[in-house]
Amino acid sequence: MTNSQVVLFDLDGTITDSAPGIIACIRYALDDMGLEGPDDETMRSFLGPPLVDTFINHFGVTPAESKQMIAKYRERYHDIGEYENSVYPGLPEILADLSAQGATVATATSKPTASATRILTHFKLDGYFKFIGGAEMHGPRQHKADVIAHTLEELGIADPTSSKIHMVGDRSHDVLGAKSFGIATIGVLWGYGSHAELAEAGAIAIVDDPARLRALLGLEPIPHGV
Repeated sequence: MTNSQVVLFDLDGTITDSAPGIIACIRYALDDMGLEGPDDETMRSFLGPPLVDTFINHFGVTPAESKQMIAKYRERYHDIGEYENSVYPGLPEILADLSAQGATVATATSKPTASATRILTHFKLDGYFKFIGGAEMHGPRQHKADVIAHTLEELGIADPTSSKIHMVGDRSHDVLGAKSFGIATIGVLWGYGSHAELAEAGAIAIVDDPARLRALLGLEPIPHGV
């Protein structure tokens, strides 16, 4: 058995490196507004929170303009940007082994559920998840705490403190959203957040290698050469 009965995974920056597609689509939306963005490395640090927050907080637009930019972003994202994406090495094996050893695996992502489902299906990872929890495309469920609440409800977990649950994510909003339900988060450094950000938010552990994540989740190491 694993160390966790339930593991909630963020998607962008945790399971997949979606930065190339997201950044290209943000630039597409910025161009439509006549705005310029920073370099790609700076843009990567914006990724993770809901798009409405990203556009308002980093580009100084109004809420109404942010909605306009999201619509433009999605013009490119759904056909092209969604698949400018790759799976981080070691993550498929972690998902497969968690599932095989009896853990309940689910996502809790700020990405819309439909997009998260298409991406996980595209990479043939969807079968490892009992539930794919995400944000609503046009609805109030946008922020991480709301997504986690929805995911816990769908999993039938009324009291998360009574179960051994971990969140795995790369940004502070993953940690803080989980903390609001008494869920501990393991922070990962191959995504878009920093060690300082995750530590300040209160991650119980911060790892820079999938092998260390495997160990914290109670999974056996992958045999050498496999």
